[in-house]
Parts: sequence; C-alpha cells; structure tokens
Amino acid sequence: MKNVRVKQEVKVFAPATVANVICGYDILGFALDRPGDEVIMRLKDEPGVEIVNIEGDDGLLPRRAEKNTVSASVQNYLKQIGQPDLGIEIELFKQMPIGSGLGSSAASTVAGLFAINQLLGEKLTRKELLPLALKGEELACGYPHADNVAPSLLGGFTLVRSYEPLDVIHLPVPPDLHCAVVFPHVDVPTRDARDMIRKNVPLKGAVKQWGNIAGLVSGLFMNDYDLISRSMEDVLIEPTRAILIPEFYEMRKIAMEVGALSFGISGSGPSVFSFTKSAELAAEVAEAIKYQLNQNEIECNTYISSVNTEGPKVL
Repeated sequence: MKNVRVKQEVKVFAPATVANVICGYDILGFALDRPGDEVIMRLKDEPGVEIVNIEGDDGLLPRRAEKNTVSASVQNYLKQIGQPDLGIEIELFKQMPIGSGLGSSAASTVAGLFAINQLLGEKLTRKELLPLALKGEELACGYPHADNVAPSLLGGFTLVRSYEPLDVIHLPVPPDLHCAVVFPHVDVPTRDARDMIRKNVPLKGAVKQWGNIAGLVSGLFMNDYDLISRSMEDVLIEPTRAILIPEFYEMRKIAMEVGALSFGISGSGPSVFSFTKSAELAAEVAEAIKYQLNQNEIECNTYISSVNTEGPKVL
C-alpha cells in the first residue's frame, strides 16, 4: 500500500480484451490497444458513490450505483479500504460495443477500480484489485471469470492457473505478434453462449485441448509463431458457439488464406480475431473479413492492435 497524496479528479482508460484465445476457455486472455472504456472520477462532499453521466451505451446500462459494474466495484473498493462513506462521482464513456465479446463489462470494471485507486493514492496494488474486478464480472454476467479482467487490469497476455486460490500468471508476448479483430453487428448474449456449452466433455477432446494450450503457452515463450499457429485450435467450445456467428467458417477460411496465424472467437462472440506477424497483415485480414460480411449485408467494426502490455492508464 502506497502513501500518496489524494487527487481530486482523475481520467483513465481501460482496454478491451480477447478472452479464451481459442483453446484456453476461461483461463487465457490478452489486452488490446483499442477499443476500451474511459472513466472520469472525482471526489464530492456528500457521502456515497454516484454515477452522474454515462455516454455511448445507448441507454442500456443501469444508473443505480449498486447495479452498475463501475460504481459497484468502487463501492467494494471503498469497503475494503475502510472508507465506505466516501463521496465519489463517476462519468463513464463507453468507447466499445456492449455484448461484443471484447470484455466490455471488464473494461468498465477495470476503469472504475483503476480510477478510484489512482484517485486515493494507489492504496492497493493491481493484483490486489483483481478479486474486486472478479466481483464486477459476476455482477455483469453471473460468473466471476478472470480471463477478461486480468489482462485488462494487468496488461499483456495472462494465464489463470487457478481460481481457488486465484493465481494469474503473465505470459511473454512475441515481438511481431499482432491481432485483427472483427465485431459483426449480430447479437450473441454472453449468458446464452455460456449456457450452450457442454458440462461434460470426452476425455479424448480434453487431452487434445490440453496439448493445444500447452503448445500455445510454449510458443509464446519460444517466440515460435508456427507452434502458436498450429496450437490455436478449439475442439471443445468453438464447434458449439460458432453456430451463433454468421459466416464463421467462411471468415476463418478467408483469414487463413490471407496469411493469418489463427482464427477464432473472441470471448463468447460475436467478435472474431486472428493473430498475424505484422500490423499490415492484420489490416489485410480484417479488410478481407469485412468485405465478406458486407457482401452478406452484415455491418461490422474492425480493430488492429498489438498486445497491449500496459493495461489501464491515466489520461
């Protein structure tokens, strides 16, 4: 815990994330340079946490402090540090699509926790903030998974080795690794996508999945792009979730033909992503997929990014 002067106002950015990373369901994730969410937070004289403004959410997010992930996370933070009645005003600027599969709720939660921690002089470390971020995810989607909030909060590529106790490990990022993300404008609710997943899986499939996860992690450590590429296969989750995403297999075919290292679902979808060895190739992949979707009258957003190793930051 640091003893730093308390600020009166702070503005922060927290990044979007790609979770699961194809073969690492609920345990792997990495942060993007863009998109993300911004929060302005300030002290006020009256006690209590209050959301005074939300922009970019099309009126979808709750304004009640205990129902919104940003403000609820701030309330939990204040309880933990023993100042539950402190007066806090929050403005949230959603700069990423809700329900995109890019960790929208995680970015908001992390932005709120990072902002309050900065505002009050960094009383907790980022790793100490992580359990509070999990509570925010549980409020947002009913399940306290860390594969979005961990990379958004800590930056970089993360592996959740264990949930009980929580054990999150930073993984190295090969220097040329880039990502093309495409968000088709179709609706795939996170809870519905999770409910579709089988609770029991064949041992043969599990063994193959374990091998792919180990191969991907090894490839990251070894800067072995070919090993990364051939390890990024999901035999357990993707076959079910792909049903919900129009043109999924055609998009994958196009991405691989253009030269991507991989193609798969980001989080629960509908966003998809590809790894490439350059920003230029990532842009080509995104443009080719966008063209395919537009030909089928599906609008989309595209994002080109390296792996964001910084995480949230003060603006």
